Amino acid sequence: MAGTMEDGLEAWDGSGTSGTAGDASPGPRTYARRWVFLLVVSLLSCSNAMLWLSFAPVADTIAQHFFLSMDQVNWLSLVYLVVSIPFGMAAIWVLDSVGLRGATILGAWLNFSGSLLRAVPCLDVRIPNPFAFFVSGQSLCALAQTLVVCSPAKLASLWFPEHQRATANMIGTMSNPLGILMANVLSPALVKKAEDIPMMLGVYTVPAAAACLLATACLWESVPPTPPSTGAASSNSESFLRGLKLLVQNKAYIILAICFGGGIGIFSSFSALLEQILCANGYSNEFSGLCGALFIVFGILGALLLGLYVDRTKHFTEATKIGLCLTSLTFVAFALVSQLQRQTFALAAICSLLGLFGFSVAPVVMELAVECTFPVGEGASAGLIFVLGQAEGVLIMLLLTGLTVRRTGPSFSTCRQSEDPLDWTTSVLLMAGLCTLFTCVLVLFFNTPYRRLKAESGGLPSPRMCAKEPRNTSPTQVPPLENPGLTPSADTLKEAPGPASLSKGHSGWVETSSEAEAC
Repeated sequence: MAGTMEDGLEAWDGSGTSGTAGDASPGPRTYARRWVFLLVVSLLSCSNAMLWLSFAPVADTIAQHFFLSMDQVNWLSLVYLVVSIPFGMAAIWVLDSVGLRGATILGAWLNFSGSLLRAVPCLDVRIPNPFAFFVSGQSLCALAQTLVVCSPAKLASLWFPEHQRATANMIGTMSNPLGILMANVLSPALVKKAEDIPMMLGVYTVPAAAACLLATACLWESVPPTPPSTGAASSNSESFLRGLKLLVQNKAYIILAICFGGGIGIFSSFSALLEQILCANGYSNEFSGLCGALFIVFGILGALLLGLYVDRTKHFTEATKIGLCLTSLTFVAFALVSQLQRQTFALAAICSLLGLFGFSVAPVVMELAVECTFPVGEGASAGLIFVLGQAEGVLIMLLLTGLTVRRTGPSFSTCRQSEDPLDWTTSVLLMAGLCTLFTCVLVLFFNTPYRRLKAESGGLPSPRMCAKEPRNTSPTQVPPLENPGLTPSADTLKEAPGPASLSKGHSGWVETSSEAEAC
């Protein structure tokens, strides 16, 4: 990650910053403490995901020990989804208005407080309503999640140079599924009997406490003293409400948000319903857990490789479209093979490919959203996709579960429920169809210039190119060259803005470039 040639030229100064040795002129500069910021955000995201699903793998033991119903235990996970929809917009405002440091510290303390509140029922088993403490703690962690999931894109933009942004975003984003994987492994390993539950809850408070301590003690500022790129210097140049208005007016962003938000909803439904789909056709819970683990592991591996590739090539759109096309084909294969018996190898391979193609696209899409909406704040552009994804996930999950029917034919079910097994054929076919639909719409209708990259290369006349109202500027006279023997070259004259890009307004010069019209 940090082992690039550019980082090899960094030299420490007294303030803990790094720059290019011998570079006395002001300009873009990187600071070595950006990796500390990334470590804190990644640890916080991983801890938050671990707390989210810590109850699910041992749901029956939790329900039996604390005299809860299975519906109550399920709500301890669903509360994340419910809280994130109404409070997601508030989190976007906090991230873009208060700043990255304040949002990270607030999220870390909410996460740590929630982890402690969950452990209260274990201090005294005679507490009359342990569910209230569990759901309150999970709600605080869910509030922290709304701040955490939008941070990687903003952190990458504000602290990392152009050639490291996609990799930094990938590390921060993929820390969340890594936490999900660790929860699925740790909870069953720690809880062998009911008496082990307090130990499990105590273990999960350790990374939450570490993230809280590091965030409070090691994060000194939201932005570096000198930005790492020209794009970072113009970051968050729009106000919160103005930024939301620009997002709604940006057709390319709307297509991206709806289609990839639908993809988030499909993957959330897939993760939640995978065990129920597979057990209905004779596959064990252990195999379902293996498929879920392969899904996440290959997703993290694919995100690492794709992040490095995109950092080098800047092919955000191409990588997204190709990845989603391959994901749609793999989902169709899953819809067909999952309804067959004794296809363990094929299903394991399909789940691995789903993670490799689909999960890995998420960090690239967040970078693409920033490129599409620059100079709107990164928290707004990435956060709105997350909120839409959670809302679409609720609708898709309700639709998929509503289409199931009781199976009337021969049963190969290994499900633990006493009722007749469900037939998921229509639901998984619909899931594959929705994935294909979202992919087709994105491939056919999404196209956008990379506004941030153009601004950094000097291709945009102003960072506020998305503004619809006129922006008056006074024309300036170009001073004559001091050396009479030098004359401007023909290429220089061609680069000067002409009548096509500037039109005389009622009180000044008004920008009407094609980049502004694209908004």
